[in-house]
Amino acid sequence: MSKVPEVLFVCVHNAGRSVAASVLLDHYANGRVRVSSAGSDPGKEINPHVAQILREKGLDFSKEFPKPLTDAAQSQADIVITMGCGDACTFYPGKRYIDWELEDPAGKPIEVVRKIVAEIEARVVSLLAEITTSA
Repeated sequence: MSKVPEVLFVCVHNAGRSVAASVLLDHYANGRVRVSSAGSDPGKEINPHVAQILREKGLDFSKEFPKPLTDAAQSQADIVITMGCGDACTFYPGKRYIDWELEDPAGKPIEVVRKIVAEIEARVVSLLAEITTSA
């Protein structure tokens, strides 16, 4: 990838996992990666536990809201990372698809959500190292 890589995170509701991943990657990338997120069946609001955890980390997620997955979002992305959205993602040749099997934080206690967000953060840091050294 010679240009700034574009990463799209997709989960079912775009209210928890994909939002956390998007905010964390945007934070760590510091402009080196373009990041977006979407949901195959968008929820109504950001998961309150995810919001609390991001807030505690001092991260700004104020521009985040559940958004529907569109063909345009997928076609623009260099890397599409799915998180439990099943077959909702259309396959575009030339795109890299990665599936992160992560527990859905919906309805889970905050202690469980903290573990999920920590796992997402570790994967985001690893992904960033990979895509910024291979760019």
